[in-house]
Amino acid sequence: MAKITESTSHYDGLERMSTSELLRSINAEDRTVADAVMLSIPQIEKLVDAIGERMMHGGRLFYMGAGTSGRLGIVDASECPPTFGVPPGLVIGIIAGGDKAIRKAVEFAEDDREQGWKDLQEHAVGKDDSVIGIAASGGTPYVLGVLETCRAKGILTAAITCNPDSPVTTVCDHPIVAVVGPEFVTGSTRMKSGTAQKLILNMISTSLMIKLGRVKGNRMVDMQLSNNKLIDRGTRMVMDNLQVSYEAANELLTTHGSVRKAIESGQKE
Repeated sequence: MAKITESTSHYDGLERMSTSELLRSINAEDRTVADAVMLSIPQIEKLVDAIGERMMHGGRLFYMGAGTSGRLGIVDASECPPTFGVPPGLVIGIIAGGDKAIRKAVEFAEDDREQGWKDLQEHAVGKDDSVIGIAASGGTPYVLGVLETCRAKGILTAAITCNPDSPVTTVCDHPIVAVVGPEFVTGSTRMKSGTAQKLILNMISTSLMIKLGRVKGNRMVDMQLSNNKLIDRGTRMVMDNLQVSYEAANELLTTHGSVRKAIESGQKE
């Protein structure tokens, strides 16, 4: 079956383009990605509701992928604790080839159909957990194998791909397909496909964190205060919410150690 992600670019003679032509052409392609993702929102909605229900009962979310797809999952998972104050083990990204594959490709790691389940077992995965396989092509053996096993064991499964009717859509409960079309550089799925995957991951994790009560109004009230920029941001959140001076807000934040607790304390006074 022909893969859209491997189809020939709409552009040719790239090496003869000026810098301006290259940048404007890439940008023109990138502008189509959000529309492709929009069409998959009904699929994403069902998935978020299903995962949210499980997380309310203590379930975790796992992202599984190889190469760029695996790295995107790790990035999204790693940003949840500092942004939303959740434990590091709530959203977990796993990449084929292990952590060393984050920086450097591990040859043939994605071709092992059994390794994904082995990697997942290290986290004592259970039926309250959810597993999302990320594969732009939709045919990565590492992802296919782990989704097949998880689904057979009653674990909620989903996939994010950019090829309709690809194998990964048949081995999971919730296939999410964003058809972004040919890449600017033929087959380079780190471009539009990767952008679509990142947008979808943002939507999933952010929506889940909001549903778990980790956002108040539109603010990250549980974010980790791990540097001066974030302390300043937190102080201004407290200022705006309680209508107090910067100094008073900063004192409350320093005393209570979180935006949420500072606001709650200030409201009681």
